[in-house]
Amino acid sequence: MLEPGAVSALLRLKELGFGTRRIARTLGISRNTVKSHIEAGGWRAYKQPARRKILDGQESWLRERFERHRGNADVVRQELIAEKGLLVSLRTIERAVTPYRRALAAQARATTRFETAPGKQLQIDFGERLVEIAGAKVKVFLFVGTLGYSRRLHVRAFRNERQESWFAGLESAFAMFGGITDEVLFDNARALVVDHDAVTRSVVFNDKLLAFAKHWGFRPRACAPYRARTKGKTENGVGYVKKNAVAGRCFATWEAFEAHLDAWTREVAEIRIHGTTGEAPIARFARAEAKALKPIGGIPPFRATRELIRRVGSDCTVEIDSNAYSVPWRLIGDSVLVTVTDTAVRIHHAGREVAVHATLSGHRQRAIDPAHYAGVAGANGRYAATPPLPSVPATAPASLVRDLGEYEALLGGGF
Repeated sequence: MLEPGAVSALLRLKELGFGTRRIARTLGISRNTVKSHIEAGGWRAYKQPARRKILDGQESWLRERFERHRGNADVVRQELIAEKGLLVSLRTIERAVTPYRRALAAQARATTRFETAPGKQLQIDFGERLVEIAGAKVKVFLFVGTLGYSRRLHVRAFRNERQESWFAGLESAFAMFGGITDEVLFDNARALVVDHDAVTRSVVFNDKLLAFAKHWGFRPRACAPYRARTKGKTENGVGYVKKNAVAGRCFATWEAFEAHLDAWTREVAEIRIHGTTGEAPIARFARAEAKALKPIGGIPPFRATRELIRRVGSDCTVEIDSNAYSVPWRLIGDSVLVTVTDTAVRIHHAGREVAVHATLSGHRQRAIDPAHYAGVAGANGRYAATPPLPSVPATAPASLVRDLGEYEALLGGGF
């Protein structure tokens, strides 16, 4: 391939009347090269001949399957083999869908911002964080509720993310805001949502959540599966709490940590100028949202109660949330009905209450009632005495002793 300067010299010689054979000898190139450049009229970049590829003509099929499977190129490769009979490597598929991957990523990032009317929606979520309390790292579950219009926050700290924690966080949010929104939007947490079809968008809510929503008079809503950004207000709120209220701080007690969250909410979160609304959340709430909330009107708390079936273990206990609670020892091996609330664990057998314990808040703890072990060997550290074995006399009685001569006379011969 000639450089642009050599092609210019070739054309100049042609203008001077040189023939193709003479130009070829002068420049030391082939005659066909001279002819091709003269026909082209100048220098042209080399273009590699196009080669047919195995995936030519499959562009629309590849794009549809790639988007259907949310960017999983290996699934597309498997279906290509099964449906089209085209055996290609995963790397070939990845190169072919590169432009579609960019479009899919841009679509996932794209979010349409919408503003909710005052009193319309409360968004809630949980976030995990390790917090130093009393010199030890403790995993804390932060409940964050965000009013959709004013962006006012409510923050609670829990030791778990069970259903009763969701309910307790919501009830304390209603109490703090002084009212109830028309709807509550949350993620597809297992404690709240039984099933959510990503295609049909049909949602099956937990029965106890439906009872809780009916009790307080709001409509539950679950955000689209794999689209947590649809509840972006509270997603941002959780991150704000982690980075601003908690990060880098340590606390002497759990109570001190809770007091800090309350003070931070009042003195920092509620009076800051929000980046989207341009107002302080507490001012925006007082101006338009406070009067739009449905009044609580003396509604009593909804007591979250769980009913479980457990089998009594050989140590006279049943296990609930990794903690052990004792029952009378005579029920070992039997099944019992356990009712769990925020404050108490009640255990029933054959329609009769057989044990009551305070609910343990930690993990791998034991609630033991000594009365349940009454009559068991080893209860309270006392073990039943084992009767002594009868003593063996040092020598056998005289009546059992025989002279060896008697055996010799009977059997004959000697020993």
